Amino acid sequence: MTKINRRTFLKLLPTVPFAKVAWPAVETAVNNTINPAQSSDQPNILFLVFDTLTAQHMSLYGYNRETTPHMARFAEKSTVFHKHVAGGNFTSPGTSTLMTGTYPWTHRAIQLHGLVHNEFVQKNIFSQMPDNYHTVAYTHNLLVMSLLHQFRGDLDLFKKTRELCLSDGQFSDRLFFDDYTHAFWAETTALQGGATPPGALFLSLLDRFANFAETRGFEQELAELYPRGVPNLHTLSFLLEDAIDWIEEQVVTMPQPFMGYFHLLPPHEPYTPRAEFIDIFTDGWQPTEKPKLFGSQHMPQAALNRERRLYDEFIAFTDAEFGRLMDNLEQQGVFENTYIVLTSDHGELFERGIRGHVTLTLYEGLNHLPLVIHKPGQQSREDVFQRTTAADILPTLMQLTGQSVPDWCEGAVLPTFGGAEAPEDRFVYAVEAKSNPKYAALTEATVAMYQDDMKLIRYFGYTDDDKYELYNLKDDPEELNNIYESEKGLTDDLTTALKDKIFAENAPYRGE
Repeated sequence: MTKINRRTFLKLLPTVPFAKVAWPAVETAVNNTINPAQSSDQPNILFLVFDTLTAQHMSLYGYNRETTPHMARFAEKSTVFHKHVAGGNFTSPGTSTLMTGTYPWTHRAIQLHGLVHNEFVQKNIFSQMPDNYHTVAYTHNLLVMSLLHQFRGDLDLFKKTRELCLSDGQFSDRLFFDDYTHAFWAETTALQGGATPPGALFLSLLDRFANFAETRGFEQELAELYPRGVPNLHTLSFLLEDAIDWIEEQVVTMPQPFMGYFHLLPPHEPYTPRAEFIDIFTDGWQPTEKPKLFGSQHMPQAALNRERRLYDEFIAFTDAEFGRLMDNLEQQGVFENTYIVLTSDHGELFERGIRGHVTLTLYEGLNHLPLVIHKPGQQSREDVFQRTTAADILPTLMQLTGQSVPDWCEGAVLPTFGGAEAPEDRFVYAVEAKSNPKYAALTEATVAMYQDDMKLIRYFGYTDDDKYELYNLKDDPEELNNIYESEKGLTDDLTTALKDKIFAENAPYRGE
């Protein structure tokens, strides 16, 4: 077939009705030969982590806007987990829980740009893979970039963020790649006063001017396709389409068996989809206004509803690119010998006066994640309604690759993947502690504890008294009714269990 370059493809796209686009497949390295992705007796493992994607806004999970039709189609040949919980409410703790099989109080990546405890440099999904697996990772997210830099010794291919970006303002990794995280912090703290966007260490004004000029050039070129601006975060600008094409090329050409971890930024803010997704949800829907409890930022409900709609549009765009990738991979036979994992690191919130995920709270918009896994050759859908956690991913990988689960894991092998049925009294957790010192007992934090459908949230250290919320998610999935005061018997038992757990996890930092 004739190869269409990316710029031509993007310019032609608006002229074709979206539903009828025949997406071009990436050409394989050698035509009319066996696809490398089918050539190994051991299964490949492909992670697709879409940043800030909450299950609460996915039509796959019952949301009333059709945001994820392609993910729903993928689910028809996959295993769908309905009660999957994030490790934390932003990237560093959420991703680290997925990668280490431990909760934030153990891996300690609890702060913005946080890194895991040194012991987990050799205790993660890359280091634990069998030696014959080819490991590759890429992310748009600079917080994940810092984590991958920690794990780079176990990566056969560690692709730098900028290599799939249109522009970026990073300078530290160009000069000090071996000391990337320290140099990155020098940029963000010494020169930028602690702001998240990195500045340039040397010749910063010239570097920023060059970056500005470059950015203006491609933004003008792509303005018709991206009326709200090209997808970006801080100093990074990128096209999701480019990353999707590169992932497909890697999957069909890299050595087998492989484990690929691809962490893509959409639908993280700012919400900038392609033109055909803008205003697709101008339906007048007004979600229920929820009680403003602890941690409210007092944003007006009308503004939250508008932001929700923009986020939903960006999810729909992300879903379409996911669908394009899955169609091409299925056509090339990748589904026959590959576990494909669709998930996220944390969610997003548009309620209780809160917009986003930089918050002290742990409501379901932040905690409830998608987890959909296609097993090699799977042809029908399975649904799992047991409570699971991102910490279950690593032990499940051990099971899939014929290895024993390390005793330091806090997760368990996922149901239907060889794990024992989880006990009804199993507790799983999410932790928010970005203001707590890294290597200190948790004294200022929010912890959510789940026992099946019961969810207890404890806020402590923020005020003189602890605050609690308790929800029955089966009867009240939107967390409208805090039953902490009305269910005293249940409340007392769960509160004691949560306090005891936090006390035990704090023991190493109390000098005991």
